[in-house]
Amino acid sequence: MTKFTTATTRLALFVAVAAAAPAVLAIDVKINHDKAFDFKAAQTWTWSAQRGDVKMALTQSDDPQAMRKIAEPIVMSAVSSEMTKRGLKQAPDAPLVVTYYILLTLTESSQSVGQFLPAVTQWGVPPYSPATQSLEMMNHGSLVLDITAKDVIVWRGVADAKIKRETENPNREKLIREAVRDLLKDFPPRR
Repeated sequence: MTKFTTATTRLALFVAVAAAAPAVLAIDVKINHDKAFDFKAAQTWTWSAQRGDVKMALTQSDDPQAMRKIAEPIVMSAVSSEMTKRGLKQAPDAPLVVTYYILLTLTESSQSVGQFLPAVTQWGVPPYSPATQSLEMMNHGSLVLDITAKDVIVWRGVADAKIKRETENPNREKLIREAVRDLLKDFPPRR
């Protein structure tokens, strides 16, 4: 095999792996609930009157309503499926009321020279002016599920992830369903 063929094969392999990379790096899930609330007594749930909301802070041309039209049916289907798996039935006047929120923002992380080590001449580190050494801009998304009882939030789950904005619809749907599954996997909470 020639050097050219080996380099071409490696490049093709790298491109294939990069293309197959997931649309999300990892989903971080945080759950909080009212420890005094008896979740076992509530066997039914329903959606809030507004169902949910989408908030976007990415660009001037953001269209939260367009994103809501895409995401809301997926969120509602995923929540209904997961709640049914956990033995809860959907009913019009249920004690548990579910509301979702999707928050899409742009985050940044930077590091500068000297951030972790001060310039101390006694240590042999010469004085220098801070300069940005590393800058990372990333789209960030959160799915929040609130469950209320008598207008009081008794359970809140937040799924955070760094996401790729250009994610295709099937991958976006898979990501939302995975986030809902991760949020509700231990629902209802044990006392």
